[in-house]
Amino acid sequence: MRLRALVPRRTAGQGSGGPGQVSDGPGQVSGGPGQLESKTKGKLQKQICRVILDHFDKQYTAELGNAWSSVRDVLTSPLCWQHSILLNRFSPCTELENSLCVQGYHPAFQGGLPYLPAALKCYIRRTPGRFPAQKHQAGKLKEYYLLNAASLLPVLALEVKDGENVLDLCAAPGGKSVAILQCACPGQFHCNEYDDLRARWLEETIESFIPRPLINSIMVSKLDGRHIGDLKPELYDKVLVDTPCSNDRSWLFSSDIHQATLRVIQRKELSCLQFQLLRSAIKALRPGGSLVYSTCTLSKAENSDVINLILNSCSNVMPVDISEMGRAVSQEFTFLDGLQQHELLVLPERGRAWGPMYVAKLKKI
Repeated sequence: MRLRALVPRRTAGQGSGGPGQVSDGPGQVSGGPGQLESKTKGKLQKQICRVILDHFDKQYTAELGNAWSSVRDVLTSPLCWQHSILLNRFSPCTELENSLCVQGYHPAFQGGLPYLPAALKCYIRRTPGRFPAQKHQAGKLKEYYLLNAASLLPVLALEVKDGENVLDLCAAPGGKSVAILQCACPGQFHCNEYDDLRARWLEETIESFIPRPLINSIMVSKLDGRHIGDLKPELYDKVLVDTPCSNDRSWLFSSDIHQATLRVIQRKELSCLQFQLLRSAIKALRPGGSLVYSTCTLSKAENSDVINLILNSCSNVMPVDISEMGRAVSQEFTFLDGLQQHELLVLPERGRAWGPMYVAKLKKI
C-alpha cells in the first residue's frame, strides 16, 4: 500500500471524523448480540447527554416537526439499533451466508435498484442486535464488515464502474471504501484521510478486506481534503465526499459535559468546512464526472443548505435525480418527505433503525 505522507499543518476540526465522528467502524465488540445488548443496557443508556439532547430537541423539532419524536425514540434507545452485514467478495464463505439465513437475516436492496452490482451482498434483519465482530489478523482477510445499512446508499448512488478513477475524499474508517471495492475495480482508487489516527484505522480496514494485488492499486493519503482539488484537478471520474459532520448517534452519548457544550457551540462551523471540502471535490472531478455528498446527521445546515450553497455558487455543477433509488429501497428505509429529487435523508424508526444518513448527488458539467 502506498502511503502519501504529505500532511499540511493541522487545522482544528479537520479529519474525516470531525468532532465526535464515529461511523461505520468494522466493529470492536466481541461476543454475540446478547452480550452486546447487556453491555448496551448497562452502559450506553446511562450516558445520554442532556446538553446534546436538549440541543437536538430544539433544532430537530423545528426542522423535522412530528417526525422528530419517533426518530428521537430510536436514537436514544441503543437496544433497538440494527446492524447490517456486508460480505467481503474477496473472502467468500458459503457457510456464513447459510448461517445468516438461519438466524433470520435476508439480503438487503432487493427492490430493483438502478445500480446494484451482483458482487455487493449485504444482509439485514428486522430485529435489533449486533453480529459478532471479527478481529484484525495480519495476512488474513475478514469475511464481513458490520455497518449501518444506510451507509451503503452513498456508494450505490455513486455508481462506480470498473476502470474509473475514484476518490474517497474523507475515507476513514474505510467502510465505504470497502463497499466501493465490492462493487467494482477502479482504475485508480485514492482514499484520503487527514487525521493521523483515523488514517491508520483506514489502512487497517483496507488490509483486513482487500487482497494484496488489489491493495497495490490503492493510494492512501493524509492530505487536507480542502486542497486536493487544487493538487489533483479534474483527475477523477467519481468522488465520494462522506464529510465530517455532527454525528447524531455518537454525540447523544457524550460523556464529557464540557466537550458536549463545545460541540454544540462549534457545530455551526462544520457547514463551512463541508462546503470547502465539497468545492475541492468538484475541482478534482473531471467534466462529466459525478460526486456524492453524504453525512450521518439530520441537520439541515449540514445537508441541504450545503448542497444549495454549492449549486448557487458553482455554475459548473448540476443536481442528479436519485429519487428512483429512494423508491427502490423504500421498503427498507424511511425517508424524510419534502426534499428535492437529488437528495435523500434516511430517518431511523423502530424496525428500520437505519440512519441518519443524508445523500445528495451532483454532476460536473
